[in-house]
Amino acid sequence: MRRALPWLIAAGGAAVLTACATGSSPPANPMSYFITSANPGKGGDLGGLAGADQHCQKLATAAGAGGKTWRAYLSAPGTGGSPAVNARDRIGKGPWTNARGVVVARNVDELHGNNNINRETALDEKGVRIRMRPDTPNQHDILTGSNADGTLSTQAADTTCRGWTSGTEGSAIVGHVDRTGTNPDPVRNVSWNSSHGTPGCSPEALARVGGGGLFYCFAAN
Repeated sequence: MRRALPWLIAAGGAAVLTACATGSSPPANPMSYFITSANPGKGGDLGGLAGADQHCQKLATAAGAGGKTWRAYLSAPGTGGSPAVNARDRIGKGPWTNARGVVVARNVDELHGNNNINRETALDEKGVRIRMRPDTPNQHDILTGSNADGTLSTQAADTTCRGWTSGTEGSAIVGHVDRTGTNPDPVRNVSWNSSHGTPGCSPEALARVGGGGLFYCFAAN
């Protein structure tokens, strides 16, 4: 045991030993914002908003941040008499930090204004940067279904892959997490969540224009 002690300390083992001695658990991950490291597997079919939220919660839990209530930053049309849902209204009040502790926005207004989402802060729940140009594959397209102000986009017949239930037909509005894109100036303030529509909702269609079916997750509490 004495011979192993230097290795344990070098690897952060001292903190683990202290936690064991006191009966406490390692501190929870303070992250409150991330981009999904992977799509659930069906392109734009996320299982609706509930399925997307569940995916956020699952990834956050695996990263040690499951003690929070996670919500997908997605807008969706109204169904069955229920009103439309705006992404900005379902993610809490902020502030939000990425896996490295960097604040990306202090509140909802800043998130939809001059936020700090960019190439350097675009991290998944593991703290890994999202692939973007010139990476291969480029996955800078992030599903949102939203206008620049975080409300449901109605610029086309379908902007949400049919309420995030279609993995084939339809289209979705995506943002560019690296803040490049097709928007008019100022590109920096709008393109992160509202850049263009996709040519379909299948994994192949999303990949064709630079996407992996990824989406933003925010801690709502």
